[in-house]
Amino acid sequence: MSQPQQHYLVITALGADRPGIVNTITRQVSSCGCNIEDSRLAMLGEEFTFIMFLSGSWNAITLIESTLPQKGAELELLIVMKRTSASERPPMPATVWVKVEVKDSPHLIERFTNLFHTHQMNIAELASKTTPAEGSRSAQLSIQITAHSPANTDAAIIEQAFHQLCTELNAQGSINVVSYSQPADKHNDGEK
Repeated sequence: MSQPQQHYLVITALGADRPGIVNTITRQVSSCGCNIEDSRLAMLGEEFTFIMFLSGSWNAITLIESTLPQKGAELELLIVMKRTSASERPPMPATVWVKVEVKDSPHLIERFTNLFHTHQMNIAELASKTTPAEGSRSAQLSIQITAHSPANTDAAIIEQAFHQLCTELNAQGSINVVSYSQPADKHNDGEK
């Protein structure tokens, strides 16, 4: 007997943080028969945002789509849902991780996201946090970015561009580039 076709849904819940709210949302998802494939939670000021990628049968996804808005209203949450697919991503032979510490000012995150855009890299994760000024210490911005490249990337080129940007912005930064070799075609020559 074949597996029923899986359907997929992305949900974002945004609202005031309070104890038990994430458990209430995940219980609602489970009670509808959906599986949480991937999720992220972030605190932003006094608000939290919870993003989930769900899978389930057509009935399960339809049930969560019809019941979560009511649960969201009860919890005073803004709920956004979008059907999607789980299509295979193209191979990404290079991954880059960067960490940056810099005196906070406008446009800094944009400068680093533009660096990846310029080098045709897809940003997969971005996290930033500002630490307020304290005493004689200025406000500091911490940035962490993970990006992938759909083409083989010369690590030296992105590393040099990253370090030049850090120097220009008087930022402390680290970069790690990992290139994955593409599997070669295997020839069956009778050996095991």
